[in-house]
Amino acid sequence: MSQTTSHSSVPFEPIVVADIGGTNARFAIVSDFDTQTNRFSITHQVTFPSAEFQSFEAAIQKYLTELPIPQPRRACLAVAGPIKSQQVHLTNLGWHFNSEDIQSQFDFYELAVINDFAAFAYASPYLALEKNLVIKQGQPELGANIGVMGPGTGFGAACLARDINGSAVMSCEAGHISLAPVTALDKELLTVLRASIQHVSVETVFSGPGIARLYKAMAQVRGEQAKDLNAAQVSALAKECKVCDATLTHFCDWMGSVAGDLALTFGALGGVYIGGGILPRMQTRLQASSFVERFTEKGMMSQYTSQIPVTLVVQDNIPLIGAAACIHERRGSLR
Repeated sequence: MSQTTSHSSVPFEPIVVADIGGTNARFAIVSDFDTQTNRFSITHQVTFPSAEFQSFEAAIQKYLTELPIPQPRRACLAVAGPIKSQQVHLTNLGWHFNSEDIQSQFDFYELAVINDFAAFAYASPYLALEKNLVIKQGQPELGANIGVMGPGTGFGAACLARDINGSAVMSCEAGHISLAPVTALDKELLTVLRASIQHVSVETVFSGPGIARLYKAMAQVRGEQAKDLNAAQVSALAKECKVCDATLTHFCDWMGSVAGDLALTFGALGGVYIGGGILPRMQTRLQASSFVERFTEKGMMSQYTSQIPVTLVVQDNIPLIGAAACIHERRGSLR
């Protein structure tokens, strides 16, 4: 049954939304949208350990079976994996499904499956700015493109492209573009990385495994013996290990250049939002780093990048908000 709030005259049909990652499968119902606050209402949220299920179908079946309300017939799934045609692959889980089969099996008359960073882009106009952290001040241009990006297990990026005719989310594979050096230290680190990796992409450094690679390269450049550390250990030892500390600081510095490059690529005059699983845990270091300077320093385009605000997104439920926005905006009911 359609619902409305006292603040909106737009009928809203509830939506099943999901955030499917390698560790957890999160499900929820988006029950309403308030046009005055620009917020979706998220209810009946449940998190399942993904490893407990043999398939995505088993996970969503459990969620829908245990719902204490009638099952909504619209759904959007944000997944951390590649989507080609109707085929969805979650490689870390070994889950594979066909979206048309899911739509038929669970009686959804409307279903969308989107990449998790596409969901981040869809969510960007609905973020609660007071819940997030401004890394770089700027003057966002109303109705201009918005870029989203960030390191986690890999490196994701997407763009909310907007013009007078409307908006669309552009997914991409920005994590696999070649990583460009800017400073002398960047060049030294890149030389070390290239000795063992044929193609040094953005994701080679800007990801969880990338921090470990950067640590080993940093140790070699500094003439010190590297230990066999993972990203969590590099972070934990940063206060007592100078190489670990330098690694994390340079991670934030170099990330500024990458983010600035992508801001130019996307034409993101509406702002850049950075997130993912790593940077929200590095807030203090990110703010103290050269991120802003390196984001801005783009030669003749430095004036362009200087006006772009950058926000670190730390609020919860971004993929769920983005999934809701993806489906709701299809109706053309949001202004």
